[in-house]
Amino acid sequence: MKRNKSFAVIGLGRFGTSVARTLSRLGYEVLAIDTKEERVQQVADEVTHTYIADTTDENSLKALGIRNFDVVVVAIGEDIQANVLTTLLLKDLGVKYIVAKARNELHGKMLEKIGADRVVYPERDMGQRVAHNLVSTNVLDYIELSPDLSLIETSAPRCLVGKTLAEARLREKYDANVVAIKRGDQIIVPPNPGEKIQAGDVLIVVGRNGGLQKLEELE
Repeated sequence: MKRNKSFAVIGLGRFGTSVARTLSRLGYEVLAIDTKEERVQQVADEVTHTYIADTTDENSLKALGIRNFDVVVVAIGEDIQANVLTTLLLKDLGVKYIVAKARNELHGKMLEKIGADRVVYPERDMGQRVAHNLVSTNVLDYIELSPDLSLIETSAPRCLVGKTLAEARLREKYDANVVAIKRGDQIIVPPNPGEKIQAGDVLIVVGRNGGLQKLEELE
């Protein structure tokens, strides 16, 4: 069943393709756009709609009905000029929420100034994820949500197995909240405070970076 929110992803390099596929698997309507036919064909069977278009052309964007999408992700990586111009045109057309990929801090500041609602740095963020994975055997994924707030996906530490979420007192001890539990093919969202943590569970936790760091150190 399709969820209500609709997404358009512009630029189908590694990052854009990954975003489009993931959103589609989560059940969202996804329009995937690129200038190259072969890239569009690679995801054609996995997303709702595809289109070959030059998004630096305002008329192309209008023809796509781009302003009707809830979120537009500008994932153009190789061509900074096309990335910036596309973002600018989307803003002018009144797109509700624009997420733009930046290659570096200067590029990111430029995107923020022209109206991107959120700027992402895939290369930098991947570096952070790799570093966290190297220092903690439990951490499976790490996403920085803001300078002091992050989300981690972590294997349940042995010392918490058998305890309920209430008994684990993660909010009190680590200023962290378990927002979901992955248990095999099942995802428990949101988990009840009385939910008992089982061996093999994967906890999805949001919290302050200092507390999460302590949580990562648990065994």
